[in-house]
Amino acid sequence: MLLDGKIWVGTGNHTPICLLPNMANRHGLIAGATGTGKTVTLKVMAEGFSAMGVPVFLSDIKGDLSGMVRLGENTDKIASRLMSVGVNNFKFETYPTEFWDVYAEQGHPVRTTVSEMGPLLLGRMLNLNETQAGVLNILFRVADDENMLLLDIKDIKAMLAYVGENASRYTLNYGNVSKATIGAIQRAVAVLEDQGGDRFFGEPALNIADWMQQDEDGRGTINILACDKLFLNPLMYSTFLLWMLSELYETLPEQGDSDKPRMVFFFDEAHLLFADCGRQLMDKIEQVVRLIRSKGVGVYFITQNPADVPMTILGQLGNRVQHALRAFTPLDQKAVKVAAQTFRANPAFDTEEAITQLQTGEALLSFLDEKGAPSMVTRATILPPQSYMGAIDADLRRTFIDTSRFIGVYEEKIDRDSAYEYLAATMNLGRPAVPAPKAAPAMPQASAPVTVAAPSTTFMVFDPATNSYVAKQLDTLTPVAEAQPAQAQPAAAQPAAPVQGPTMRQNVLVLDPATGQYVQKEMTMTLDTATGRYIPVTTEAEAQAAAKAAKEAEALKAKQEKDAAKAAKEADAAERRKQADALRDERADRARRNDSILGRIKNTAINTATRSVVSELTRGLLGTLTGKR
Repeated sequence: MLLDGKIWVGTGNHTPICLLPNMANRHGLIAGATGTGKTVTLKVMAEGFSAMGVPVFLSDIKGDLSGMVRLGENTDKIASRLMSVGVNNFKFETYPTEFWDVYAEQGHPVRTTVSEMGPLLLGRMLNLNETQAGVLNILFRVADDENMLLLDIKDIKAMLAYVGENASRYTLNYGNVSKATIGAIQRAVAVLEDQGGDRFFGEPALNIADWMQQDEDGRGTINILACDKLFLNPLMYSTFLLWMLSELYETLPEQGDSDKPRMVFFFDEAHLLFADCGRQLMDKIEQVVRLIRSKGVGVYFITQNPADVPMTILGQLGNRVQHALRAFTPLDQKAVKVAAQTFRANPAFDTEEAITQLQTGEALLSFLDEKGAPSMVTRATILPPQSYMGAIDADLRRTFIDTSRFIGVYEEKIDRDSAYEYLAATMNLGRPAVPAPKAAPAMPQASAPVTVAAPSTTFMVFDPATNSYVAKQLDTLTPVAEAQPAQAQPAAAQPAAPVQGPTMRQNVLVLDPATGQYVQKEMTMTLDTATGRYIPVTTEAEAQAAAKAAKEAEALKAKQEKDAAKAAKEADAAERRKQADALRDERADRARRNDSILGRIKNTAINTATRSVVSELTRGLLGTLTGKR
């Protein structure tokens, strides 16, 4: 709910406690034990951001955030809460919502490519040790150097088989690759595939701009990712969230501080993001959280205990909401003490004691003021959400999915040529690397003797006098005076030869195998007395000519097939070069952005060191001068 353009989160001491939009990209934390009201606080803040036109991302683990699409219900509990917080103009609302799901069961599918995920995050998703992660990194480098795209799971499996079989080729340039390590990674990939990784990796990959939409009224879209199934694999869940954060960081341009954030992310069960993180990955998370606010993105972590968040991250979370914590054991009491120490103290009450006494729906609030400083902690009652509290039924969810602007955009998976297709022929993976060339058009073959259409009573004969074909009757054809060939007696096992009649020279149409066209040819014809039709008399020269023509036709067909195969290979090579150029440009662009970020960090470190040295020199000089006096 908005109050004078600010998000009204709760009321303390009869005073509204609001989150300033221009400070929302300084990140935040919502903490508290189970059942103390974290989900309500999350919904109130998400509704406020949507109302001011800021797109929101929510990870929905329990399924109760889907009620954003329904009007809230005025129950006795909500009426009592409204009276206690002093809201007079409260109105139930629905909010523009898009549903997403990695498994494509409760929302539009969400995918990315293996290359976009990168070896660092993929290694975490596969739960690889340091040695295995190093080999995975070699895998990515080989694919990059040899211009092979890594898009989906089968590309990774093909690359593992390829590098494993050719390990000796890469040891000198990339480092040792053992078959045992390759086998361990292959087993991890198989487990990931069984858990749904084959659905998560592929194309079309998610365009992060599709999550940064507004409706026709200018309200920001609330993107809800169904995580009830994804959460069953904590590593995959947390790595997916880290990938989204990294994708935003690498994709969005610089914005700096503005009147409101460009987008806000709420990450539930945030402790999973930092569990079992190696030093390299933790450095990446710290870097992204530190610098992503300049891209206009606010990140809000939801967890049970603030101690679950590393201090290097916790120190960057300026807007904080602390619900009740239970302190029955010394370890719990220590956690409460740590949580209290992260707030700016209020002389009106003891923060540590208040954390253990908060009721459901109450929280300690501390937001950044206009100057960017943490406000004094205040005990407050959280407002109720304006949308429905609870999950919606499957039919209503399906209705919203089917009427979404993104229906049909991500549903159909695309499988374009990548590393698997490139290696398939060499590695015998069951699919040719180059498409089979189209067969050349069938060419009629010449045979010996050459056959022509059997004449009946009329022939089409070329007449030199008229330079055209004319019809001739059998009885008008003039026999050619030629000697009859001697008829040898057939062997006993051979059938009787046909009885031949008189012969003649005649112009007829025959098929030329070289051109596939019918041409005029003068041939010696003889009357077959058995059928009453004229048939060609094949001489030895004609038989040789027919055999030569058949051989030439066969050679022509072979040449056409060879040319077709060559053209297909050239087209495939051109496409691979095009994909490789695009991948190389993309990596170069990311490298430039990373160099820019590292340069800023380096300059900051140099400036800090310079100021420290100058300060030390100044103090030393003043001390020397004071001593002389």
